[in-house]
Parts: sequence; C-alpha cells; structure tokens
Amino acid sequence: MRIVLLGAPGAGKGTQAKMLVEKYGIPQVSTGDILRKAVADGTPLGKEAKAYMDKGELVPDRVVIGLIEERLRQPDCQKGYILDGFPRNTAQAEALDRVLAGMGASLDLALLIDVAKEDLLKRLTGRRTCRQCQQMYNIYFSPPKQEGVCDKCGGELFQRDDDREETIRKRLDVYEAQTAPLIAYYRNRGILKAIPGVGTIQEIFSKVCDTLEAIRV
Repeated sequence: MRIVLLGAPGAGKGTQAKMLVEKYGIPQVSTGDILRKAVADGTPLGKEAKAYMDKGELVPDRVVIGLIEERLRQPDCQKGYILDGFPRNTAQAEALDRVLAGMGASLDLALLIDVAKEDLLKRLTGRRTCRQCQQMYNIYFSPPKQEGVCDKCGGELFQRDDDREETIRKRLDVYEAQTAPLIAYYRNRGILKAIPGVGTIQEIFSKVCDTLEAIRV
C-alpha cells in the first residue's frame, strides 16, 4: 500500500498517519524527519540540504526528491508506506511519479482528509497551551474547567503566536494555493479519494480504513 496523505494544517492527518502505521505496519515517511536524519547522519544529500537550511533558504526539490528516493528504497518501505508532507505541489508529484516508475512502482492512493476552512480555523485558533506543564486545550472543543487556567496544574493558558487567526489564515491560504492543483492532479490520475475529516478521531480512522480496504480488494 503506497499512500500519499493530503490534508490542510489542523485536518488531523498526522494523527491518522500514526494510527495507520500501527494498524498496517507500514512506515510513515515524513520529509521533515528525513531531512533531520540526513543532516544528522551527514550524508551527501544531508550536507547539501544543511547548506541551504543554514542560509535560511528552502531545500530545492531536487535534493528533497533525492532524499525521498533514498528513504523509499529502504527495506521497511518494500510493503508500502504513507507519505506525509510530500508532495506539496504538482512539480513534486510529477517527480515522485518518475522516481517510483524507476523503481517499478506507483502510488495506490492519494487520500484527502477534507475539513471545511472555518472548522480548521476553530481547531487551530482555539488552541491554548499551559505555560507551566504545556498541556493543550481548545476553547471550542476541549475547554478547561476555568477559563484561562490549566486543569492539571493551575498554570496560565496562553495562545501561541502561530495559532493566531491572521497567521492561521495565511497558512491555510498557502496550503490551498499549493494543494488545489495537487488534488486535481491525483483526481486526474484516478487515485484520489476524499473523506470528511469530521467526527471523533476513531470515526475518521474507520472511514480511512474502509477506503484503504476497498482498494486492497
């Protein structure tokens, strides 16, 4: 099962990916994790990536795709994998298809966890964090018993700068601009499936598993 997992910030794809790893025994392949490991290991591509990162520049697609290919050739990926955070645009998707074709493989599914923008805003802007114990709450979905006070330690709850509405809207706008063409790309390939990312984590996971089981038949 070779899967690309798509979803906006706050859609819950990271949580679903971890549950899929546990259920199906295939690895979650995250570009962030791959980059950090390659840099830490000092591989040739890792050193190249670090040179861009040290200058505050984006790591070029060529390097990222090279790192992805190295990861997908490892033994634990032979039965399948979940790509999370890659590809981010159609150019990366086309490059990934070329890499997989060179390996004699192709993607089985691009799975979109679809959540309305206003729901995403509530999930992300509603987050509050305890200054003392770092416990997280959401003022809309899982509020503390007393407003602004942590249930666990009594510490002060605050909103992180990157959870403010203006910042979140910008992140979602960037996601939509990059990902709308990517969704169309996989729809045209005939491998896109979308599930509504609403309900409990377990309810969403059941829908994800039903979708995966349907393509395994």
